[in-house]
Amino acid sequence: MALTLPARPARHFLPEEFQVSTWEQLKPYFDQLQERTIDSRAALERWLRDRSELESVLSEDLGWRYIRMTCYTESEEHRKAYQDFIENIQPQMAPVADRLNKKMAASPFLNELSDQPGYAILIRNVKKDIELFREENVPLFTEINTETQKYAQLSGAMTIEWKGQELTLQQASVLLQETDRAVREEVYQKVAARRLRDKDELDSLYSRLIQLRHRVALNAGFANFRDYMFKAYGRFDYTPQDCFAFHDSVASEVVPVLEELAENRKHELGVEALRPWDKAVDVRGRAPLKAFAGGADLTAKSIECFSRLDQFLGECLTIMKEMGHLDLESRKGKAPGGYNYPLPEIGVPFIFMNATSTLRDMTTLMHEGGHAVHNLVTKDLPLADFKNPPMEVAELASMSMELISMDHWNIFFPNPDDLARAHTDRMEDIIETLPWVATIDKFQHWIYENPDHTTEQRRQQWNIVFQQFADTVTDWRGWEQARDYLWQKQLHLYEVPFYYIEYGMAQLGAIAIWRNYRQQGKAGLESYLRALKLGNMGTIPEIYRAAGIRFDFSRAYIRELMQFVRGELIKA
Repeated sequence: MALTLPARPARHFLPEEFQVSTWEQLKPYFDQLQERTIDSRAALERWLRDRSELESVLSEDLGWRYIRMTCYTESEEHRKAYQDFIENIQPQMAPVADRLNKKMAASPFLNELSDQPGYAILIRNVKKDIELFREENVPLFTEINTETQKYAQLSGAMTIEWKGQELTLQQASVLLQETDRAVREEVYQKVAARRLRDKDELDSLYSRLIQLRHRVALNAGFANFRDYMFKAYGRFDYTPQDCFAFHDSVASEVVPVLEELAENRKHELGVEALRPWDKAVDVRGRAPLKAFAGGADLTAKSIECFSRLDQFLGECLTIMKEMGHLDLESRKGKAPGGYNYPLPEIGVPFIFMNATSTLRDMTTLMHEGGHAVHNLVTKDLPLADFKNPPMEVAELASMSMELISMDHWNIFFPNPDDLARAHTDRMEDIIETLPWVATIDKFQHWIYENPDHTTEQRRQQWNIVFQQFADTVTDWRGWEQARDYLWQKQLHLYEVPFYYIEYGMAQLGAIAIWRNYRQQGKAGLESYLRALKLGNMGTIPEIYRAAGIRFDFSRAYIRELMQFVRGELIKA
């Protein structure tokens, strides 16, 4: 495949050779924007493009600092580079950005842009940012960012010893698929014990973050941080009450299916009690599925899978491979989790993950690859703000790709029996994901509605919420403490609070897109891509409609989608 790799667009405001180093070096460009006279619509459009260029350069520089820090958490150099931006550049930018927002909002020519695609959303978001900004919150955000780094450092250092080898917890989790139950139990014990070693430090870290965030909310005039974040995330299209409706619908329509799956698992395994280490093993005693052998194999197979869907999709991953924008394999010193980091100036994102060889690792790359496609189809939009979709749309892109790619998973599983197993596992994962999303989201609502709670009250509330969305079949006797602190493995709670409900909303949307793809073929794929190309140029319901689906959390709609999933599960 002959490809032309994307080049960085020519700069019109900053010098071509400009590199971010200090605030003193950056300040003159912000001053130019602040002092420039905007005397026409054309002048305003030029001003917006110049500001977008400056912010894209800064965003990409921060992105690379974050990427390097998470790839190599033990590197003092990378940690300091990221910390320098957070402590010495970002705090200086915040008040300047507020002044630029006010300059834009005060322009008499702004309304002349409101009828152009994307500008109504941009104007709405800028006015929201003006409303939220408080000078006294700038140092608080710096402190919050510094504290959240500690979560990656603590988690990235967690390993266990297994048969003379040091394994990351991601690598160890693969052993929970082993058919030898004694092996699974021993590995589970080691992983749980390792997590619990840091439980008090992680509890203290979370308590500090809660208090810092609550102060931010109070400073901005909100009753709690939940309400502040709904505004900050630009959630104009739904409210906390809609989240509660989502929780209730999942409890009503999905948890009974989860209970049924757990009963079937217990029966098929033939165990007296279904234990936490019995949840990932194949119920027929087959060896764990291996989707690939190493990062290079995962990359090659994923490119082929995407290409079979559409040549352009395969080219997206090929470009990232050729540019060195993939770091896929798990290793010691690497932060946990996975992400796709947008790099808005070059337009080609970076995918980070901790792959071993499992089906879950493969679907993680399908997921992050969906994000990457989203970035690449929007990279040529004229303003950086247009490229930054709401999270409910961003996760729709990624979760849909997990499902529509399934028709070509034979690339990873050429054996028909293995392929059927992979499809079954993916269907069951959907049924498990929705209750877990509801659990984490409902827990967060309580956390920030009650910011002065004790750690013991937190533990009690976690168990109350957990039991509302968990099956009653799994036997936790003897492992209650491990269950008490399960929430600590969810990095979103520490690093990106309230960024989790989007996974549930987008999972519903992804099921609907997958259903359309099954029924309409290429036309369904085209609707999906048409929605992604809108970026942040429409409301969430408008973008969902462009994809041919609904933004709906009602019990009736979720019941309809779950019936489709159960039908696919039976066929698998």
